[in-house]
Amino acid sequence: MPATRSDPMRSLIITGALALASAPSVAEPLQPALAAPTHAGFPLQVSPLSGGEGTVEQADTNAYSLPQANLSMTRRLDFSVGNSFFRNPWVEAPASTDARDGLGPLFNTNSCQGCHIKDGRGHPPAAGEFPVSLFLRLAVPADPEQDAEVLRQHGFKPAPVYGSQLQTAALPAAKPEADLVTDWQPVQETLADGTVIELRKPVYRIENPNYGPLPDDLLVSPRVAPQMIGMGLLEAIPLVDLKALADPNDTDNDGISGKLNQVWDLATRQTLPGRFGWKAAEPDVHQQSMGAFAGDMGLTSSIKPATDCTPEQQCGRFTHGGEPEVSDKVAHFVTFYARSLAVPARRDPDSASVRKGARLFNEIRCASCHTPKHQTGEVADRPHLSNQTIWPYTDLLLHDMGPALADGRDEFLASGNEWRTPPLWGIGLAQVVNPQAGFLHDGRARTLEEAILWHGGEARPAADRFRQMPAPDRTALLDFLNSL
Repeated sequence: MPATRSDPMRSLIITGALALASAPSVAEPLQPALAAPTHAGFPLQVSPLSGGEGTVEQADTNAYSLPQANLSMTRRLDFSVGNSFFRNPWVEAPASTDARDGLGPLFNTNSCQGCHIKDGRGHPPAAGEFPVSLFLRLAVPADPEQDAEVLRQHGFKPAPVYGSQLQTAALPAAKPEADLVTDWQPVQETLADGTVIELRKPVYRIENPNYGPLPDDLLVSPRVAPQMIGMGLLEAIPLVDLKALADPNDTDNDGISGKLNQVWDLATRQTLPGRFGWKAAEPDVHQQSMGAFAGDMGLTSSIKPATDCTPEQQCGRFTHGGEPEVSDKVAHFVTFYARSLAVPARRDPDSASVRKGARLFNEIRCASCHTPKHQTGEVADRPHLSNQTIWPYTDLLLHDMGPALADGRDEFLASGNEWRTPPLWGIGLAQVVNPQAGFLHDGRARTLEEAILWHGGEARPAADRFRQMPAPDRTALLDFLNSL
């Protein structure tokens, strides 16, 4: 029988105070610069305030872990409480730590920080390393008519028995779904000036399945944890602005045909535009966060009352951590934390090489998808997110990235070739925060140069222009990206 539950909030204030005491220092907000000029039709960022008034000036290993600089002291306590539940491990139920029990029985990691290392990017496993911050989404081909309701609510058809995500860890009395093994194949790229760059292509193997054979038609999509900064600001960009950027039929014939995903909103029970996740399959930060609790840690919440465990896996025989396991209060604090992580300021923006790289970024039309500038709208009860001029370098739209990056797995309107444009703000600090961090959706790119060279589909012309550049121009473009 499930254990009797006590109030999971009984020690939150103490926990929050401890988290506040141990949190990284909070930098003073920077002063904005003058209005940005434009180049090749796109604005050039001259302000260091990438995240608006909430931008923080920190460039060390804690650069992604700070609250927005314009967050009130009252809300900083809420941020710290959310941080404690994001950072600390969840445990098997029943436990004396009853605000954080209910883990599993199948899961990928036992804490949010286990994937989002110091709120930053994850990485593919090294040889012999257990995969933690990279996992596989699962699906099987769907029939548009017979599976219409499943597709409407999930965007894909989960795999029989194994569900929608491969869980490679389990409680001691359970068995993980399977082992994930990553092999690497070298791929050589020769640039126009004769420079040879060795890329690496991942090949995934699922071994030792513990719940019966895997489907012959199994579709897998590797996902590495993205950085967490600025999510609340991205959520605050008015929908009308994103719709204005979308051009699904490429009516202007520029080769770029971004589109908004249309996904199922669990709170309103209707289809809404998606913004978050590698395929923009989540409508807001809250649903994205609760989806991660359910899929990555086997924890239920009000909007995700079921985990990815299937009836064949008999997870009901394990003691749960309450109904739901992530209480609404805890869910509120975690979502607030995720919405309030600050964006770090740009570094060395006045360098001649960085300024040159910014112009080249626009000239070769990287900014056609990585839209430099946005203005957030008025957000009720969130003044720190409202009316901010931000520089995230994303349009939050889906784009065809070509066959080399394709996963072959549709998700709502996203085809197997399509991915959401990831924000670039803070990207120059990704490997400062996590030295093993990789780039692209599966972390295969070890450097930003490798990431550019993998771009295909709509981005292929821009990547080809990069290949044609002389070495000093390539260096300048990379200096610009590393300044963000």
